[in-house]
Amino acid sequence: MPETQQWVSNNGVDLYVVTEGDPARPALVLVHGYPDNHSVWDAVTRHLVSRYFVIRYDVRGAGRSSSPPRTRDYRIRYLASDLACVVDAIIPGQSFHLAAHDWGSIQSWESVTATPLSSRVLSYTTISGPCLDHVATWIRSNLSSSGKAGRQKVFQQLASSWYVFLFQLPLLPETLWRVGLDRLWPTYLARREQVVEVSHNRYQKKDGCHGTKLYRANFLPRLLSPQPRHAQCPVQLIVPGQDNYVGKQLSENLEQWTGTLVRKEINAPHWVVLTHPQQVARWIDEFARNPRAT
Repeated sequence: MPETQQWVSNNGVDLYVVTEGDPARPALVLVHGYPDNHSVWDAVTRHLVSRYFVIRYDVRGAGRSSSPPRTRDYRIRYLASDLACVVDAIIPGQSFHLAAHDWGSIQSWESVTATPLSSRVLSYTTISGPCLDHVATWIRSNLSSSGKAGRQKVFQQLASSWYVFLFQLPLLPETLWRVGLDRLWPTYLARREQVVEVSHNRYQKKDGCHGTKLYRANFLPRLLSPQPRHAQCPVQLIVPGQDNYVGKQLSENLEQWTGTLVRKEINAPHWVVLTHPQQVARWIDEFARNPRAT
């Protein structure tokens, strides 16, 4: 089946949506992270499109989708609302499988733990994107009751997440993207993240600039006032062992927030969807076909 393109509107935000595969097959939604757009899933999609009706979209602020000007418009509840609008427009009333990477995973935890979508998600594969509420609980637990070892884990993760603090600063991150970081990004991915085939993304400057609002709108509120978030579907966690940003310690005790939890570890960097697309696709497929298997 040929690729189709369309826009879905959510309260004035136009979301660019791409679908591939036979609509009669099980639906699979792939959500990208920062500073990417839907194309980061291109290679993974090629391995899945024969089995699934694959739905991808540019999240608000990325790719060809609208970029709301206000930071508060990037709060997770609006991102979850965007996902709901996309699936309601493309597969109204149908259940679907969900897989997400980086910020796509962070925001998708909202959809698998709360209505209106939690009852429709059949399986959730999360890659390098922990729930911020879970992270806040993990930090508090390690600082309060785990002694020196717990504090060290927290400080190590904070050091790996240095960019989160940078993105809280006004104007500076956007200025870096505008003065040339977008042109250097493919080189960074190649040298730092082992991504061999890097193509220029004409939306890279936009993806980098507007995506910083995701961090400003969500990190502090979620970390300061976490809520219990229990997944309503089976969850698969793919853990890249060479992730420079999201340490595997952030998935400690994740079982308390899930029913079925399957862990897969791979010797790969953060952008595993680019470096190991065939393996990622295989795990997504296997889990979607039998999510209760352990």
